[in-house]
Amino acid sequence: MRQAALPGMPEYNPKDLYAADRPNELSPAVKSFPSYVYVPNTESNTVSVIDPATYQVVRTIPVGDQPQHVVPSWDLKTLWVNNDLGNSLTPINPATGQFGTPVYVHDPYNLYFTPDGKSAVVMAESDREIVFRDPHTMAIQTVLHVPCEGVNHADFSPDGSYFIASCEFSGQLVKVDTARHKLLGEVSLERGAMPQDVKISPDGSVWYVADMQTSGVWTLTGDQFKITGFIPTGLGAHGLYVSRDSKSLYITNRGEGSISVLDFATNKLVQKWKIPGHASPDMGGVSADGKVLWLTGRYDSEVYAISTADGHLIARIPVGDGPHGLCVYPQPGRYSLGHTGIFR
Repeated sequence: MRQAALPGMPEYNPKDLYAADRPNELSPAVKSFPSYVYVPNTESNTVSVIDPATYQVVRTIPVGDQPQHVVPSWDLKTLWVNNDLGNSLTPINPATGQFGTPVYVHDPYNLYFTPDGKSAVVMAESDREIVFRDPHTMAIQTVLHVPCEGVNHADFSPDGSYFIASCEFSGQLVKVDTARHKLLGEVSLERGAMPQDVKISPDGSVWYVADMQTSGVWTLTGDQFKITGFIPTGLGAHGLYVSRDSKSLYITNRGEGSISVLDFATNKLVQKWKIPGHASPDMGGVSADGKVLWLTGRYDSEVYAISTADGHLIARIPVGDGPHGLCVYPQPGRYSLGHTGIFR
């Protein structure tokens, strides 16, 4: 284990950043929580709650306007529904399933947490801002204006000293100092690029950025902040998820209804799983036991449960309209970096 550069961040394994995410290795903080899949329906302004044991929706709860993602807090005790146009975050107590009183937060398209747990990081996409807030009260700490449009997804360096975020509408990436809340640099992708999800490899050597327009994944070095390559995956590449054994990266291709599987050891694609019929796999997460990849069907008002053993479709579950950043909870890990569940 190695001490982090960011004071207060837990030590980490430089050979495998996801070492704490092994199957069913739940933190004591969440071991007693019931297992559910929380699905924000962007166009219906609701959250559907799915029982993963039965693959059935057990509750549908009204929330604010245009909920985009359901995000686990750093301390694992709260789930936050990002009501983007509603300018609020709705808290969920995952121990009881109770939805709480919304907290005012302007333009919360997406939400992350710094690895030391000291700040919530709101991706205010329309405002062109990254807003650092108190992780519990959501009071503003710092407002960072970014030189790009559509800032929305991110991941953190192994030592926590910086994070890299994608800017969907201007085809850029930005690098930000975690502790100082300062911009460190920006990189432009090729013309017309629409970068989406961002994920770092288990050993921290490669960063992956899904690109919906170029239909593949960009690779880059984080420390040097340089693009190193491009891997075509499929039409509308969108979400990135790490397998429970840290060996594979699941890449959703929303435009063609498929999932590409990348082998971290070789940096090569090894499989492609096609969802039967019309499908629009978007955002999601991996089950606690690692056996099921849960994904929203963004334009089909449904959720997919996909076997990680062979990619077959286990279940197709009707939900509200515009399902987006679903959260499988609880998941293994010591703490959450946010989004739909980035655990370390």
